Amino acid sequence: MKVLVVDDELPARVRLRGLLAGIAGCEMVGEASNGREALEMWETRQPDVLLLDIRMPVMDGLETARHLAALDNPPAVIFTTAYEEFAVEAFDARAIAYLLKPVRHERLAAALANAGRLNRVQLNRLATQSLHTARRHICARLRDKLHVIAVENIQCFIADQKYVSVCHSQGELLIDESLKDLEVEFAERFLRVHRNALVALAWVESLKKVDEGHFCVCLRSRAEPVEVSRRLVAEVRERLRAGR
Repeated sequence: MKVLVVDDELPARVRLRGLLAGIAGCEMVGEASNGREALEMWETRQPDVLLLDIRMPVMDGLETARHLAALDNPPAVIFTTAYEEFAVEAFDARAIAYLLKPVRHERLAAALANAGRLNRVQLNRLATQSLHTARRHICARLRDKLHVIAVENIQCFIADQKYVSVCHSQGELLIDESLKDLEVEFAERFLRVHRNALVALAWVESLKKVDEGHFCVCLRSRAEPVEVSRRLVAEVRERLRAGR
């Protein structure tokens, strides 16, 4: 069983490293100090299990678990944390273990023996239990590589049939998520301008009139403007005037 340890505190990683050394059949394949590093390591190390801290900088454990759950073949996840407010009852104990620090050898061994994989029901629970409901990153695959894009670098989401294009400062990626769900999750940062488009308020340069009754939004560092539907023009103008 290949195990990846993810914790922003070195002493915690050292402790888990020592515990894993004493558990038969376990091979530690790496250490990460935050969720983003963990996702990048998952690509190359392909661990069977992640020992995942919850409170971490850059990307916390709950968001990391949500991204992992969307993979075709997600690893098992065992949460480790010093904070009791993340109630054990929030998770399905048969599939996701929850260990309080300091982690004990016997508890860790039992969790590894019974670790299951995330499913969609648990993914929804993670979303509602997260202290920061909105993700700070979007993950997408391109040419068999996992890309992790910070939400602050995303200019707009454009829907096209069953997929959504994530247009960011370095290019575009496709994700299999609904525009409606993205609008709800990122309501504070993104504005609906068309039935098939959300734009990032932080990237908006101007609302431009194209011709009689037609408008578009111009985005910083993006050559192609985004069309604004007629019924949303007033709402978009008001939101932009209000300071976004």
